[in-house]
Amino acid sequence: MAVPKKKTSKAKTRSRRASSWQLDAPPRSVCGHCNTAKLPHRVCPSCGWYNGRKAIEVD
Repeated sequence: MAVPKKKTSKAKTRSRRASSWQLDAPPRSVCGHCNTAKLPHRVCPSCGWYNGRKAIEVD
């Protein structure tokens, strides 16, 4: 069985494990009514439209 020649430091081990914890930017979609970026499956914060209808009143 193979044996490592040197001990792996705590910093090296933790940085390798931490790479899988990185957060990605949330996905964006375009509002079909006002063409601004919004989160998918959410009411548009700028115009208040969702799924082709007025969902909320926005001032």
